[in-house]
Amino acid sequence: MELVIVESPTKAKTIGKFLGKNFVVESSYGHIRDLPKSKTGIDVKNNFAPQYEIPAKAKLIVANLKKLTEKADTIILATDEDREGEAIAWHLIEALDLNKKTKKKSGPKKIERIAFHEITKDAIMEALEHPSELDLNLVDAQQARRILDRLVGYGLSPFLWRKVRYGLSAGRVQSVTVRLIVERERLIEKFNKEEYWSIDAQFEKGKSPFSATLFSIEGKSLGKMGIRGGVEANNIIESVKNAKYHISEISVKDTKRYPAAPFTTSTLQQEAARKLGFSAKQTMALAQRLYENGFITYMRTDSVNLAVSALQTASAVIEKEFGKEYRLPEPRHYATKSKGAQEAHEAIRPTNLAITSGHDLGLKERNSERLYDLIWKRTIASQMKEALLEQTAIDIEAETPKKEIFRANGQVVKFDGFIRVYTEGKDEDEADELEGRLPKLEKGESVKLDEITPLQHFTEPPARYTDATLVKALEAEGVGRPSTYAPTLSTIQDREYVQKIDKKYHPTEIGIVVNDLLVENFPEIVDIKFTSRIEEEFDEIAEGKAKWTDVCGEFYWPFKKHLDEKEASVEKQIEVSTTECPEHPGEMMIIKFGRNGKFLACPQPGVKITQPMPEEAAEIKRLEEKTKDERCQLCGKPMNVVRGRFGFFLGCVDYSKKGNEGCKGISKIWNKTGFKCPNCMESSDRKDKPGDIVEKKSRGRGKAFYACTRWPDCEFIMNKKPESDAELQEALKYWKENPPKKKPIRVKKF
Repeated sequence: MELVIVESPTKAKTIGKFLGKNFVVESSYGHIRDLPKSKTGIDVKNNFAPQYEIPAKAKLIVANLKKLTEKADTIILATDEDREGEAIAWHLIEALDLNKKTKKKSGPKKIERIAFHEITKDAIMEALEHPSELDLNLVDAQQARRILDRLVGYGLSPFLWRKVRYGLSAGRVQSVTVRLIVERERLIEKFNKEEYWSIDAQFEKGKSPFSATLFSIEGKSLGKMGIRGGVEANNIIESVKNAKYHISEISVKDTKRYPAAPFTTSTLQQEAARKLGFSAKQTMALAQRLYENGFITYMRTDSVNLAVSALQTASAVIEKEFGKEYRLPEPRHYATKSKGAQEAHEAIRPTNLAITSGHDLGLKERNSERLYDLIWKRTIASQMKEALLEQTAIDIEAETPKKEIFRANGQVVKFDGFIRVYTEGKDEDEADELEGRLPKLEKGESVKLDEITPLQHFTEPPARYTDATLVKALEAEGVGRPSTYAPTLSTIQDREYVQKIDKKYHPTEIGIVVNDLLVENFPEIVDIKFTSRIEEEFDEIAEGKAKWTDVCGEFYWPFKKHLDEKEASVEKQIEVSTTECPEHPGEMMIIKFGRNGKFLACPQPGVKITQPMPEEAAEIKRLEEKTKDERCQLCGKPMNVVRGRFGFFLGCVDYSKKGNEGCKGISKIWNKTGFKCPNCMESSDRKDKPGDIVEKKSRGRGKAFYACTRWPDCEFIMNKKPESDAELQEALKYWKENPPKKKPIRVKKF
């Protein structure tokens, strides 16, 4: 028997389909050994020796794998081909005692390591025919990262507990990421917007209208900030609105537009965020499933290379789907720009480019189909001919003493090329390259001014980071690696150092406090260049150019000395409020951070007197007035306003009591319309306690709709705020007659 061990059960199932009866494919369910959670688990005095242990959840898995290895003649480690996969394979060897030669009739056991970039039959068979040795340099690189991250986290986190509040954490990469977000927020706060104006004109040639913008006056280009006030703009308009106009210059040039490179981990996360609205974590989870089911190549890569076989298939698919004129005569190759990229790997692509749609994969999840479609389009477009564009700039001159020039830009797509399949998305601060079309014009001919409009603008502050732009920034700075982006973004949200509002990252108060403390006292930890240099040293370990223990020593000992100094010199961060303590007259309450944000506390040690912040107290008072008539649906008692992790909600007056005396009745604080639910009023089991029609927001675009508070018992919903009982009855009738296929039910008429 030959035993194949992989990381996930899905991957095991897919590989098992390709192998014969002599093979048994089992999953380790990820790492089977790790550093202990209860302590640092690293003997720094003994050359940073890690003290690995088998977690409780993995002990049954290890026991099962040990039994299987005793029966197997050959043990094949088929974990992922990156550093993490190599480390998992090494841990399997250590935990299962695979280095001990067990004598059998057929001779000693064989341990083989195989790696592949895609889970297809050809790739698996090729890997089995050419097994390799475990790459201990990759194992050491992964181990160095894990150990340094543990030393930083378990060193700085207790420091933050003592100096700010218990439960905080710090990390080598996460702290740099938070710093980027905090510094961007401060740039936004400091930004002083400036007013400027532009003048847009609508011209006509025959029945063909086209737009142009004032470009120059007396031969001097205005630039973006050329017109600084409305008075100046109106004076210009007065001087040109009755003028005659003619075409003074026409500039036409042919340009080529080339497709983006195939996806790396970073660019896939960026583009999925722009085009599909996915978070980095969501993108990687979907890509993981596509990979393990054999539909795409390995999704953790920083290479833009494509295999020769993939290039050949792409060429054939392009000719079949779009025609010979779209196919390149020779494959297009791309250079990887990412720091530390591993060129031996491949870009992310479908394993079978002939499957042109995610729908054809037979997946049950729509988002997986959408991600597959995105990967297929990007891969195919990268091997299609470039687009040919004719760009035109037309100057329209006003026949006045100052000879004001209006410029119109446009372009004609002469050959769409790859644009027929795919164009790369843009971030907020990037302009789209494609502009409007223009009518056929000739130099010297007259055109008619139809309308002229002054437009007021204000300079915009830097845009807050989104998943796409934050991943792009981390990659550009060399902070982290493809496999770390998604977990880093998740961690800083889970730690509540940042929050996403409308898909943009905002630092929280505690995030700013922690960042400022680290920047002031541990500048090397949150220094972008220093963190990038550590990543380069990990790469050197992976290449066999550096020893992992040396890298750890060079980092840790200065860090430990610095940490000890700061532990003694940094005072606990205490902010005194202007609110007097009710129990200790003359003493001001101090501001503390809790699970739900800031609160006021008594300054005396051990005294547990707390109050909400003044602004929070005012909000609670407003909400209490708004909800004073609310009653608990479980016991009928009054409801109190309660502050939770995600804002205010209503809790029964007995909500905080324990045992039989407590009541778990809770409710959201709704914006009520003043109308009871008409569907509940007709229901025998709800008419005594009908729900209210309240305003709700959809998850996607945040668009308002109106629904019953007794959902899911009552699914009545409408898209317009009701203004009368008659309108509600009409909506109810339409809702009953037109039950939609998807939930929640939506009355399109309203």
